[in-house]
Amino acid sequence: MSEILLVEDEEHLARGLKFNLEAEGYPTRVVGDGETALDLLLKKHTEFDLLVLDVMLPGKDGFAVATELRKANQYIPLLMLTARGRPEDVLRGFASGADDYLPKPFDLAILLARIRSLLRRRDWSRTLLTDPPAGVRVAEPGGADSLREFDVFTFAGKEVDFGTLELRAHGKVFRLTLMEAELLRHLIRNGGKIVSRKSILEEVWGLHEDTDTRAIDNFVVRLRKYIEKDPSHPQHLLTVRSVGYRFLPTPAEV
Repeated sequence: MSEILLVEDEEHLARGLKFNLEAEGYPTRVVGDGETALDLLLKKHTEFDLLVLDVMLPGKDGFAVATELRKANQYIPLLMLTARGRPEDVLRGFASGADDYLPKPFDLAILLARIRSLLRRRDWSRTLLTDPPAGVRVAEPGGADSLREFDVFTFAGKEVDFGTLELRAHGKVFRLTLMEAELLRHLIRNGGKIVSRKSILEEVWGLHEDTDTRAIDNFVVRLRKYIEKDPSHPQHLLTVRSVGYRFLPTPAEV
């Protein structure tokens, strides 16, 4: 059974969320500040399946907490709750390591949908790591497995390992969050094709409600920093204006 760590300093909201999450079958522990959350996750190594993190907290805010977790290689799925809905604040949340965000006030059904989506990805990752298939499947551009499921994908001297959530490029190893890995897998699976933002919302996030698609743009910005030699002039992750993105395993002529 998936256990959630909820970091929320508004007591009435924390009580309500805990009640509703546990009613849905998710045991939930509540703490009221970022320092306590960091102590549980980094010092005491307490196991949780998902972190629901408010941005506005006493002491260290949610951005600082997320940044410290990722720097310490703690990649627990992280859903950020924020009263700040401005694009620059959302971008800051993703830059700090959040897998998803939800602005307040929010509908409980949407919160639960986001949680289920993140937990599905965590379950997939755990299954792959603890019960790997016989042999590692490596897909290369143009190969028979390019558009099917794969564990490792290589392109243009780079390698993405979806089992360990690592991307190797430019002589470095980048650790991917679950959402980054799922988005990259989706784009690779549709290599060469235009992938709309709407399809990404539905097939990667598992969401059908009206959601700000700029969140996707922010994820692509992060992936470009890992993959592209010059992120301002991408050759692999191309923007198709007003539609979405294309992934090209062979560098585009730009």
